[in-house]
Amino acid sequence: MSELTLEQALDALLAHADPERAMGMASYHKAMRTYLGTPNPAINDLVKDWRADLSLEDRLALASALWETDIHEARVAAAKLLVQARIRPSDRAVWDLISSWVPQFDAWAIADHVCSAGGRRVMAHLSRLDQIETWTRSEHLWTRRAALVITLPLAHLNFPSPEQQAARERVLGWAADYAKDQSWFIQKAVAWWLRDLSKHDADRVRSFLDQHESVMKRFAVKEARKYLAPTR
Repeated sequence: MSELTLEQALDALLAHADPERAMGMASYHKAMRTYLGTPNPAINDLVKDWRADLSLEDRLALASALWETDIHEARVAAAKLLVQARIRPSDRAVWDLISSWVPQFDAWAIADHVCSAGGRRVMAHLSRLDQIETWTRSEHLWTRRAALVITLPLAHLNFPSPEQQAARERVLGWAADYAKDQSWFIQKAVAWWLRDLSKHDADRVRSFLDQHESVMKRFAVKEARKYLAPTR
């Protein structure tokens, strides 16, 4: 396996930087950190090569170092380094690193990239829902939101196993509690979960909305119903 230092990784990200784009990103995301303006396709290409060349241990070390820079694109790259469906023999170190980042979330883009990587670790070990359930009681909005975003793969199953179905229902229980939370980002996360689930289990989404849409914001109900056929 070849070695890649943090400095080399940052230089590679900087080689695709666009200062004008960076200004727009800073205004859009509003989180106070450095933005390079490196587009996601360029980050994807770089990380694809890094994942191929580095051992899991080296990827973990690089991801941790990239995250600590607090540069937007470096944090996105850190998350993408950990995207992997199957990790043998153990993915515990990957999960521990991902979950350690959750309390630091402060904007949706980085949070969603991390949750995309974390969702694979959740599906590998559904017992992690016990830990994620503690996030639903956090005072930190982004941690509460992460509980739904990181479990989205459960909404995408056409034929869930009994264990997966139970896990799906568990998350829908959290979403029911969240339905009363008037925060825009929480409402959006509930709507996102329901919208995606509606493609695979429309009746369950209708049942959820029958019970909870009266306390949800109008935009969230509309989003949740986006792919549902009108009822007669």
